Amino acid sequence: MPRALHIVMTVNAAWNIANFRMPLVKALLADGHRVTVLAPADDAVVQLTDAGCEFVDLAMDKKGLNPVRDAGLFARMRRHFKALEPDLVLSFTIKNNIFGALAAKSLGLPFIPNVTGLGTAFLSGGVLLTVAKMLYIAAYRNLPVVFFQNGDDRDLFLSMKLVREEQARLLPGSGIDLAAFTPMPYPDDANGIRLLMIGRVIRDKGVLEYVEAARILKNKRPDLRFQLLGAIGFANRTSIDAEEVDRWQAEGLIDYLGTTDDVRGPIANAHCIVLPSYREGAPRTLIEGAALARPAIATNVPGCNAVVSDGETGILCAVRDAEDLAARIEQFADLDHDQRAAMGLAARRKMEREYSVENVIGAYRTEIARIGAS
Repeated sequence: MPRALHIVMTVNAAWNIANFRMPLVKALLADGHRVTVLAPADDAVVQLTDAGCEFVDLAMDKKGLNPVRDAGLFARMRRHFKALEPDLVLSFTIKNNIFGALAAKSLGLPFIPNVTGLGTAFLSGGVLLTVAKMLYIAAYRNLPVVFFQNGDDRDLFLSMKLVREEQARLLPGSGIDLAAFTPMPYPDDANGIRLLMIGRVIRDKGVLEYVEAARILKNKRPDLRFQLLGAIGFANRTSIDAEEVDRWQAEGLIDYLGTTDDVRGPIANAHCIVLPSYREGAPRTLIEGAALARPAIATNVPGCNAVVSDGETGILCAVRDAEDLAARIEQFADLDHDQRAAMGLAARRKMEREYSVENVIGAYRTEIARIGAS
């Protein structure tokens, strides 16, 4: 057993730790470590402190990278790290990874980032991509390990020389607690086929393509219901406002389900999970859906195509292409009930083979033991 450490986990929202990293948090606490979460405060703070974490509020602008504007974030993170005196910092999400790494390195603190996605900078290209690359090189140089959630992101960072081969480690996303997400009976088709998209209501998730696919199929396939579950009004340059979502509902294109603290109910009620995202790290919604034995329709992009095996656990479609998405949705709907259910069961088996949260916890424990022994 490694010595007990003070571990700081930093991320761009407290709910991110509560929703995606709680099994890791509980494992670290069970191992005797002290855990402090450094993140912008939200409703999840109570859940974190009830679990045994300490919490420190982090002021940060969650919008796109801007070295001038974000210099203040570097300074704030450095002050927090200096005051908290952690033995190790674990980081998730883009800005916390970059500016947290720079702040930790300035204080000589061990730092392990987890590349959970590449964000708008890599999707936009141009000057923004150049700036992002420079920041990543400065931040990740000489770090002992950098975790990635899919092989495409790892290979891209290697090809751009943002990390070295010996630094890169591959994880199955944030993993999934297979005891909490158990297979659910596949619903019948009596009230039509329910498609469910879960995610922040932003353009980069493919929300516009999802709505346009609903428009294309509205009259042709009245048996299809397009549901959308997720928060509106995120601080993101591709955010879609509530008025636009209201217009889609008024047009009869989607059923907006709002938000929930437990996605298992909506997933169990759905026949298929849809995610037309432009790029992902390891899409949690597809992993959760698969764990509950639901097939998926997703874009053939990094992250999504690691979770969805085309023709086996779901169907892949072209990115930024509403017509192809509509065609793939119709292809799925034309399968009989048993074929769709079989896809869902195959998805569950894939999660059991590849995505257990125990694999993620084990990888972190290995690195923590190494640091604890130094």
